[in-house]
Amino acid sequence: MFEALVPIHIATLAAYPPGKPLEELERELGITDSIKLASNENPLGPSPLALRAIAGQLNRLHRYPDANAYYLKQRLSRHLQVAPAQLICGNGSDEILELIMRAFVQPGQEVISAAPSFLMYGLLTQGAGGIFRPVPLKNFAVDLGAILQAVTDRAKVIIINNPNNPTGTAVSRSDWEDFLEALPPQVIVVVDEAYIEFAETPTVPQGLEYLREDRPLIGLRTFSKAYGLAGLRIGYGYGPSTLIGYLDRLRSPFNVNSLAQAAAVAALDDDDFLARTRQVVKEGLAYICGALDQLGVPYIPTQTNFLLIQVGRDSREVYEQMLRQGVIIRAMGSYQLPEYIRVNAGLPEENQRFIATFKRVMGYGD
Repeated sequence: MFEALVPIHIATLAAYPPGKPLEELERELGITDSIKLASNENPLGPSPLALRAIAGQLNRLHRYPDANAYYLKQRLSRHLQVAPAQLICGNGSDEILELIMRAFVQPGQEVISAAPSFLMYGLLTQGAGGIFRPVPLKNFAVDLGAILQAVTDRAKVIIINNPNNPTGTAVSRSDWEDFLEALPPQVIVVVDEAYIEFAETPTVPQGLEYLREDRPLIGLRTFSKAYGLAGLRIGYGYGPSTLIGYLDRLRSPFNVNSLAQAAAVAALDDDDFLARTRQVVKEGLAYICGALDQLGVPYIPTQTNFLLIQVGRDSREVYEQMLRQGVIIRAMGSYQLPEYIRVNAGLPEENQRFIATFKRVMGYGD
């Protein structure tokens, strides 16, 4: 009835596939004490300093938040060694990516990214009226050479997820520098670094190292993963002050709530929590990989807090069977990886339960 009112690129847009709340899944299945290892969340919970900062802001909830995230930008400026004018804060880094699409992509222009990668890239491109050009991975890694070959005169934005979700792989510094050198000047590079805090290999480049006022490069980061603030939806971007200024013109004035701002400022000071998070993730992945090695189950080596595992059969079936035993993982069919599951590192007892359940579901003996 309303089809004529909606542009075709919106009418044909597929919604992002969200998961159900944990409590609802337990109610539907009649189970309790489930563990969730599906969303790459922090197994330790939120930063304790962030929780303290939130408590200190509760009696100010009748006030609007700082529209410019002044204190958070100042703290990020010191943390990253960049100018405040080179920073923008958002309701998760997804919001900043949406602002990038609105600001720079005109209808019919192209956005290029690897595939499979974060599903929102294609959805946000289509939502802006752009044309999404996915470039296949090579050996589960972003193929920067192939992405360069995909650039046409209609290309406007290239998105590089580094490390890449859902594969966990990262580009090398030498390939990255060659890629930046070869790019035409009219193309904006967006490097999504949601998992950069977990990358341990020294050859993994960070976008910050290549930030210049004359280079069209915008980096995205989040407090959701390493800092445990996923529920507050707080992320930020960095880039040349001119490009950031255009994004700021489109940004809603109160896009980051006051609790998220206070928590993020405090989390940046919580070095102990960040170090513990990295250690728990490192040990958890080592345990899971060791168990999979013993079983002979293939997986993709990772620079993130999650692991992509080949199960050799319909991953949706594996997901459903593990779900009924109270272990929530991610089936990768929506990423065109129908025989793979993704699981993030949890607490030691959660990792042990995952492996025990996985062995039962897959038919391995004890």
